[in-house]
Amino acid sequence: MKRRDFLKTAAAGGAAAAALAAPAIAQDKRQWKMVTAWPKNLPGPGVAAQNLADRITALSGGRIEVKLYAAGEIVPGNGVFDAVAEGTAELYHAVPAYWGSKSKGILLFGSQPFGLRADEQVGWLAHGGGQALYDEMYGRFGLKPFLCGNSGPQWFGWFRGEINSADDLRGLRYRTTGLASEMAAKLGMAVQAMGGRDMFQALQSGALDAGEFIGPWSDSALGYHQIVKNYYWPGVGEPSSAEECAVNAKVYEELPDDLKAAVSLACESLYNPVWTEYTTKHAQALSQLVASEGVQVKKLPDEVIVALGNAAGEVITELREDSDELVRRITESFLAYRAAIVSYMPYADNGQMNARVLDYKY
Repeated sequence: MKRRDFLKTAAAGGAAAAALAAPAIAQDKRQWKMVTAWPKNLPGPGVAAQNLADRITALSGGRIEVKLYAAGEIVPGNGVFDAVAEGTAELYHAVPAYWGSKSKGILLFGSQPFGLRADEQVGWLAHGGGQALYDEMYGRFGLKPFLCGNSGPQWFGWFRGEINSADDLRGLRYRTTGLASEMAAKLGMAVQAMGGRDMFQALQSGALDAGEFIGPWSDSALGYHQIVKNYYWPGVGEPSSAEECAVNAKVYEELPDDLKAAVSLACESLYNPVWTEYTTKHAQALSQLVASEGVQVKKLPDEVIVALGNAAGEVITELREDSDELVRRITESFLAYRAAIVSYMPYADNGQMNARVLDYKY
């Protein structure tokens, strides 16, 4: 065959091969809908959700295209768990603290009153057996779960009046979520669950006396400081609050191994960037709230913290005695990891933090 004829034949063959390959490549692309519990681009969780959608798309090489739908665009924020379980969407971004009606055991994977910090939460899942229990619990609902961020320590919240004793909490209409709501209820607070924007409207109308959402960065964006000025810490109800991604289990299992790894890595690799962004911007926002908005930062009296701790202990005891054997196993696993960490931290992080605030020149 002459060289010129060979090149023509090769070119034709190459074009045919490309034509055959193109549909195969196109067929390997997936378009996923991510539903979220947040308003679009809400500082904190709304931003983190979009970052996760973008990261899955990037790490999959575009073979999974994730489009984000904010709360209310396809389903309400409190409907994302069911939407993904039922296959209406492929994945969601929310927090475990919203799913207590599914199982009380789920709540421990997000935050625990007087429980784990953001780094410790990952430690429990990665090194203390927590992830297997997380998978087992969510598997009941046809979901594959991943932690993908954390807000760090939350605040006890915004209060119209001052808190001087545990009696001052009794009867207050208070917004919170998860196990923190059960702790608060044991001290006589009238707990109400609602989204961040609804909390603003309820504070404004007088339907709420107090409430907590996340922390200074997200809270200032929602404008709570425009209504109430007393901002209380520490948020012992949520020493950290993990954000999660859950994927429809059938959809996830149908992925090839490399795309499963891309989804997992996208979630895992976003945890620290989300956490450290919260920490940085919380600090910046708090300075602004105090300097320019007249916010009064106040510490809960030790008497109140102890009362809350005792109430939290009652909540944990109830979980240890739950009728669901899996809930009991999750609780015991959490408590074992917490005990180990609590015994170590006085020498480690607590020691460093206490040393850092002493009066010396630096």
